[in-house]
Amino acid sequence: MNVLFFGIAKDIVGNSELIFSEELNKPRTVAALKKQLVDSYPEFSKLNALAVAVNSEYATDDVTLNGSEEIAIIPPVSGG
Repeated sequence: MNVLFFGIAKDIVGNSELIFSEELNKPRTVAALKKQLVDSYPEFSKLNALAVAVNSEYATDDVTLNGSEEIAIIPPVSGG
């Protein structure tokens, strides 16, 4: 499972990509992935909105993950 980070999410993690290769560490749902990210990187809890795309499609928290997906973590975007 490859997790790609953009914007401030990339800054929080300190990398643009994480790879979950061990079966025991792979989250089984989008909600579990979000929790795992907050547990590992507490700064994620400060983001008021966080979009997750699984295989290039936006996903809700209840989407099941099988471990072979490409996941994008997309933080809130501001601009003018």
